[in-house]
Amino acid sequence: MTSPQNIVGPRIRTLRREKGLTQAMLAARCGVLGWDIGENTVTKIETQLRCVVDSELICLAQALEADLEALLPSSDKWKATITKFYSARSSRLDG
Repeated sequence: MTSPQNIVGPRIRTLRREKGLTQAMLAARCGVLGWDIGENTVTKIETQLRCVVDSELICLAQALEADLEALLPSSDKWKATITKFYSARSSRLDG
């Protein structure tokens, strides 16, 4: 299994689905904002196979019409999320 490349993918997928958007629709919205991505990139982000840089995160939030904070895990889960994220990455590197 590949180590996770981001912590926002699952939240992006949840918000996209809640808004009734397909991955292609989200990619199109990002394109309107200036980020030329395709459905495949959205898939990779949502499945944590691709890193997301800060400017992309802001674009995704705008495309989803959500606050930036909505893309992050809730603050009560931050410690567990970070521990799990780095544990998965280090175990992959050690293996």
